[in-house]
Amino acid sequence: MNPLLHLYIAFLQVGAFAFGGGYAILPMIQKVIVEQYGWLSLQEMTDIISISQMTPGPISINSATFVGTKLAGFPGAVIATAGSVTPQFILMMILGHFYFSDRKFYFMDKILKGIKPGIVGLIFIAALSMTQESLFKEGMIAANQLNLTALICFFIGLVLYVKKVDLIKLIALGAGLGMVLSLIL
Repeated sequence: MNPLLHLYIAFLQVGAFAFGGGYAILPMIQKVIVEQYGWLSLQEMTDIISISQMTPGPISINSATFVGTKLAGFPGAVIATAGSVTPQFILMMILGHFYFSDRKFYFMDKILKGIKPGIVGLIFIAALSMTQESLFKEGMIAANQLNLTALICFFIGLVLYVKKVDLIKLIALGAGLGMVLSLIL
């Protein structure tokens, strides 16, 4: 199969089942890109998620763009991004038609009541996976595998976030701390 077509189909698959957007899509991206196709390691995916958070736009589109670039350069970025947004584009056109037709959308309210708790579960799974990969060397949960630099940055970031420090300052501080602590430790 053509590599670009393969990339399009993979992100079409991710986009088709990406309910909840944002962090809820991370387990799906991990399953398809890391586990199913092996295009990235979990560490590379975690890095891409971090980069995606620093750039404007939805995480699924940013991730598709970065993965496509890594695998096939600029054409890969365009194809992966197109694959990621195709299902949402089609769904939004269909739902938009019904939504603006002055009819009440009762069945959609009922569907969303079931989907919302599932999305929270997906976000929780993504958070656990990223925490494990970020705080432990080689993703192995063991005391001797603890990444001290990441752990210090994590707790400082958590405390500052609770104290409502501006997110841009928090990201800049995290980057600075990561550089300094990796030189020291």
